[in-house]
Amino acid sequence: GCPEDAGYEVIFAGRSNAGKSSAINTLTEQKKLAKVSRTPGRTQHLVFFELDKDRRLVDLPGYGYAKVPDAVKQNWHRNMSEYFDNRKCMRAAILVMDCRHPLKPFDQMMLEWSITNKVPTNILLTKSDKLKKGAASAAKLAVMKATKDYPSISVQLFSSLKKEGVPELCSYLNKIFEVGNEG
Repeated sequence: GCPEDAGYEVIFAGRSNAGKSSAINTLTEQKKLAKVSRTPGRTQHLVFFELDKDRRLVDLPGYGYAKVPDAVKQNWHRNMSEYFDNRKCMRAAILVMDCRHPLKPFDQMMLEWSITNKVPTNILLTKSDKLKKGAASAAKLAVMKATKDYPSISVQLFSSLKKEGVPELCSYLNKIFEVGNEG
């Protein structure tokens, strides 16, 4: 089950293999906090990481991996819907995308959900170290262009390997958690 619906939560969502677990580990500076797996799609339940008594990061199951049985996928959808529809303490979403393959159908679905539910979303374009600087910037620009009509959506590059984008992500989360604290 979920922790008590109090305090502030930021969800991390992304397709399997987008680098979600690595991003969480880099952010929290703990190598083993989120299990980084060689088999994408291992996270099948919501995983809550307590930053302190009032603030949590929530790792959503990775989507889109072929080896997951349909029954498990249906169970995921049920859990996700339940969480999204009922969770009051959710403040924002971090949508993790591999910068080489952004805006896949799952990402589009998550963005539509964010916009509909007025959830501020920071798109984390991960694995930016795998592209040359120009190509990484072009990927970021393309995603910014695709989301330009939605002021609640921000876009940034991120590399767990090179620790690029960590200060930006930290400052985004701090703002979200501060806004939450004023309410």
